[in-house]
Amino acid sequence: MISRTPPTNKALARQLVELDELRKRLGDQAGIAGPWLGSLRRQWRASLAESSIEIEGFHVPAEERIAVAGGEGPLHPEDENRMALSCYARAMDHVGVMAGDPVFRWLDRVILDLHFDACHFQRDASPGLWRTGPVGITGGDGRLVYQAPSAADTPTLMGEVIDWLQDGDLDAHVVVRAAMAHLHVVSIHPFRDGNGRISRIVQSLVLARGGLLAPEFVSIEEYLGRNTDAYYAALQAAHGGTYEPERDAAGWVEFCVQAHLEQARHRLEQIAEAGKRWSYLEGLVQRRGWPDRLVIALEQGLFHGVDRASYAAEADISAPTASNDFRRLLDAGLVVQRGKGRSTRYVASESLRGEVRLHLDGG
Repeated sequence: MISRTPPTNKALARQLVELDELRKRLGDQAGIAGPWLGSLRRQWRASLAESSIEIEGFHVPAEERIAVAGGEGPLHPEDENRMALSCYARAMDHVGVMAGDPVFRWLDRVILDLHFDACHFQRDASPGLWRTGPVGITGGDGRLVYQAPSAADTPTLMGEVIDWLQDGDLDAHVVVRAAMAHLHVVSIHPFRDGNGRISRIVQSLVLARGGLLAPEFVSIEEYLGRNTDAYYAALQAAHGGTYEPERDAAGWVEFCVQAHLEQARHRLEQIAEAGKRWSYLEGLVQRRGWPDRLVIALEQGLFHGVDRASYAAEADISAPTASNDFRRLLDAGLVVQRGKGRSTRYVASESLRGEVRLHLDGG
């Protein structure tokens, strides 16, 4: 037995209407966005992956996230933090592929393979396999706060979840179905480790299969990462201290809908801000008579810095040309150099950051 999808009351229905309107605005804005949208999407992609892994104790420095999530450079297999981020991003890439698959069907292998994608660097987590032993969640004081159902019941319960994902509650709003998918998987805790990650990834896949925008626009990992205590409290209220699928999941669904509302508003604000920022940087470059491509270097420098190779690839130029561009920006005091050799990064100077902030604030 798995949890029942709660009925939609009038208050939730109004929120879902508002959410649909925000989603439409988000899609419209994405459709008319300028050349800066690609950079913004890479930032979002890295941010949602980082937010999700941080919930489980992993962390990658801000200046490295985009490169690690983008698969740039080799990673040491013992570096669990960076491997966690890279693997989560890979799983989300898999979500993007499956979202557009015209013959897609929910199968147990879908969830097992996504778990392998996200956790294959953790061999002790048995990536891609249902657990064979007991598992529970302990609180900060070491006390057991949740005991998952037995391993013997896991294949059967996950079979019910797969059947529901394929055919259950298809008339429910996609955000409600995605929230319930998250609850089903995390309550069963079908894996030895990585259950939170896979639950959030499955939620994103339901949203993507429901015809919404790409995961970086609609997934709520960032909200969950900023509100982790509330996230855990909502889950605890929905599944209890042991597996209790008869409990009312309405509070959990309401929590997820609120997360989507706030995330959609935040994305719209970010798009508007990015457009204003890009416009300002374009004017700065034009006034100095520089090639338009330097806007890319300045934009990337404002977000935790950029290396020569990343800029050259984005601007479609040679490495020597990229070096000359950074020398021009250094001489102008618009960027500063951090590190040496292959680890060199160029970061927006405080004066440039101040100018951009003043512009965005309407100064």
